[in-house]
Amino acid sequence: MHDTGAGRLAGFLPYQLSIASNAVSDLIAERYRKRFALKIPEWRVMAILGDAGSMTQRALTAATLMDKVAVNRAVKVLEERGLVARAANPEDGRSYLLELTGEGRAIHEEVMPLALATERDLLSGFAPQEQTMLREMLAALRLRAGELARGQS
Repeated sequence: MHDTGAGRLAGFLPYQLSIASNAVSDLIAERYRKRFALKIPEWRVMAILGDAGSMTQRALTAATLMDKVAVNRAVKVLEERGLVARAANPEDGRSYLLELTGEGRAIHEEVMPLALATERDLLSGFAPQEQTMLREMLAALRLRAGELARGQS
């Protein structure tokens, strides 16, 4: 039997991670879009700011692992909706801090239970020790990828 390569791709770890991530993101995006009219990049920005309180756009870009353009676009949409506001940065007068507004915090508090319920739904077929192992393996992969990107062997 001749291997066309499709079987190799299906078993290729980066491909598996990508399609799993896309499937999870699509599920979450649909739930957030229906209830809150939020796209995934916008929710990521809100989730990080909800946890951090406030941060510069540069720090936000690093924390979300999204490119600058996607973060800029998401922040602009959230500002236009009145969910995120800019504040003076007391540590650096050349930059500003982004933070959730009162309305943004209210949506964040409403979305978090939905996010946690979605996570529970996704992991319901895994035993608790498997869930822990999955999280640890994903963290280790992320760490290793960062090391390799920095040229560490």
